[in-house]
Amino acid sequence: MPTQQEFTEAMYTIYSRAKNECGYNATRFLQMLTEGDGLETARILIHSERISDGYTALWGRGRLDLTVEALILLKPWNELFTNAELEIAKNRLRQYGYNV
Repeated sequence: MPTQQEFTEAMYTIYSRAKNECGYNATRFLQMLTEGDGLETARILIHSERISDGYTALWGRGRLDLTVEALILLKPWNELFTNAELEIAKNRLRQYGYNV
């Protein structure tokens, strides 16, 4: 099973990729990662009833692959989340036309 530190590093990677590949500087996301860790940040975003501004920005750029929702569905990260959390992520991505 992956560690929380490894997952946090993966979260920093999607931040960097969003900035470098599509010009989206997710400052609030970075702040959340800095103040907590990747797992905590992912859970906050997943359980939020409101879609994050970052999610909307990445959707507008056609890059839902760089969202937390997409990341947590990948192996081995999916092992860190409950089935309910994975379903929330799948449903949110499907709602926005992402092929899960």
